[in-house]
Amino acid sequence: MTYRTCDECAEGVVTDVVLDEPFRDCGLGTRALSHLRSQHPGVTWHTTLEKRLTRDLLRRMRIPRASVGGNCSHLRSAVVAPAGS
Repeated sequence: MTYRTCDECAEGVVTDVVLDEPFRDCGLGTRALSHLRSQHPGVTWHTTLEKRLTRDLLRRMRIPRASVGGNCSHLRSAVVAPAGS
């Protein structure tokens, strides 16, 4: 999982989710997003993804699609941080 966060605005954006085929239906994606939320409490999450495989996962986890230009200016220039770092 790849994401960006902004401490000033308390916003986060999920920019990529990669699950290998053997792990797609075992709940690993849900666990990864839950872990991400626990590591960044109080952050409002959005996504830029439109991939078919991740769309359902993000919808189930109630992570809405980010509106164009809706992200804070801090996130636009933020460094991408992989989950678990």
